[in-house]
Amino acid sequence: MTNPVEHLPPVVPFRELGTHNVEHPMRVVTREVATLGEWDAERAGFVGSIFDSLSSDWHLKHSEAERTASLVDALQRGDLPDGCLIELGCGTGAGTAVIAPVRPVNAAIDLSPGMLSHADPSCAPLVRADASNLPLPDSCAHVVVMLNMLLFPREVDRILAPDGALVWVNTAGESTPIHLTVEEVVDSLPGAWTAVASRAGTGTWCVARRG
Repeated sequence: MTNPVEHLPPVVPFRELGTHNVEHPMRVVTREVATLGEWDAERAGFVGSIFDSLSSDWHLKHSEAERTASLVDALQRGDLPDGCLIELGCGTGAGTAVIAPVRPVNAAIDLSPGMLSHADPSCAPLVRADASNLPLPDSCAHVVVMLNMLLFPREVDRILAPDGALVWVNTAGESTPIHLTVEEVVDSLPGAWTAVASRAGTGTWCVARRG
């Protein structure tokens, strides 16, 4: 069987931050959401409140060039299609500010109003929504970008155009609390998918497409 993931050699220096505790609460939530679909209003409220409480200094920690290098690398080497780009889990907009000078961001979406209150609305239309049930039509997005974001596989599959691409970034690599390996991302998505992946700065990235 052909390996569905092609790992590209890094072209930007990569610095390993270490391996995160696999039983960290957000690690557990990430696995349960991606593989079991365990998400409800109570869990959404809990996760939203956590990120509301972290929002005041979030941007300073996540907008450093070494942190965003993996997103920049994905945009440059991921061979992304043209068309509508949706960012899920945009937080305070650190990633949005990197994407916007390269191509328009049609919507930057987050669950946390606290996070969105610190985002720059000039970079993209900001939308508060639960990514498990997005206010978007089927097959509307040609690119879906997710930085350090919970993966809702069926909803991503629903909104992504047939020839679309998912950009998955962990800006702190395996040390990111909300983390899935590239293989876990591909395996979680409905149907057959392939991906290219690499590392840059402190982060890892992959671009997945239906296979």
